[in-house]
Amino acid sequence: MIRGAIFDLDGTLLDSMDIWNTAAARWLESRGIRAEKDLGKKVLRMSLPQAADYLKKTYALPDAPEKIIAEAAAFAREGYEHAPLKVGAADFLRRLRRSGVKLCVATATEASLAEIALEKNGVTDDFVGIVTCASVGRGKDAPDVYEAALACLGVPKSATAVFEDALHAAETAKRAGFFVVGVYDRHEPEEAALRRLADLYTVDYTGLDKLFE
Repeated sequence: MIRGAIFDLDGTLLDSMDIWNTAAARWLESRGIRAEKDLGKKVLRMSLPQAADYLKKTYALPDAPEKIIAEAAAFAREGYEHAPLKVGAADFLRRLRRSGVKLCVATATEASLAEIALEKNGVTDDFVGIVTCASVGRGKDAPDVYEAALACLGVPKSATAVFEDALHAAETAKRAGFFVVGVYDRHEPEEAALRRLADLYTVDYTGLDKLFE
């Protein structure tokens, strides 16, 4: 049985990927800038600093990356106030806690937005912490955010599972030596590859009894 669980937020715990599909474009349009057609897909898997750098360079913006992050996050805030948990997630989190498993969030999303979503869904107290890509200075193409979350949990890596919906992030966690649980999300174009990579795969949170064995 696992002793620690690290959860990605968007697309894994939350049905929230649509928020970032439109937030960057709406922010640009508020400034009179026409966004490229596939902007949402391009920034969807980036950390906020990476997305800010991309927007700054692509659209020749004079703003500092920190300002871009703050303004884009403001556009996303309302979405996080209404983003629902994935099917069965609330009950699964409670089951983990009752079993003595420690939980942490590892996300590319700004911490304040993650806090809003967890609070609105009534699961804030299930987690010992939230670690962001911005706080470690690396995106999920590097294992830093998972290692920081592991340190927050204080349990062995060999007894910790990482829950991810995105193939590139799951690959990073797997290379770092974590047990990886793949979670289905309709926005992941490489779902078949994620199924093959993951040590355990689920379409929702109702079929994960193996983790309690």
